Amino acid sequence: MTSARLTAAAAAGFLCAFVASAQSSTAAESASKSVVVDLPFSESVKVGNMLYLSGQIGIVPGTDTLVKGGIEGETRQAMNNIKAILKTSGYSMSNLVKCTAMLSDMSNWERFNAVYRSFFDGRFPARSTFGVTGLALGAQVEIECMAAVTNPDATKRLR
Repeated sequence: MTSARLTAAAAAGFLCAFVASAQSSTAAESASKSVVVDLPFSESVKVGNMLYLSGQIGIVPGTDTLVKGGIEGETRQAMNNIKAILKTSGYSMSNLVKCTAMLSDMSNWERFNAVYRSFFDGRFPARSTFGVTGLALGAQVEIECMAAVTNPDATKRLR
């Protein structure tokens, strides 16, 4: 074997070992009723002290029906769905460390931000927001987040 193949094989072996060890401490969560049961994903997965949430749209919990109220209503419901999943998993909004928001129309950015902001006490997780050409069920917004249980003194939010 060439050194490039050996390096690739070693990297693949490391990756397999990492995934196997991560899976042994991974728990898929589906305790809240925010996700329709038949969909091919977990609403959240816990690995170590991290909780990875699947993207949430503004659906009525336990259904595939979007709430009324446009971008504001959908954002509020998506954030409430996130809050419910966090609570069910033993986390809270203050444990969020990163969120990604996808908007079907970037002209709604300010209206989205007004609702999003109301879910925090002024300490915001890191966030990315980008425009997309389509979301499930014709939603206007989808938000996915990551949460961590950390020592509050060790967590610094930089501007």
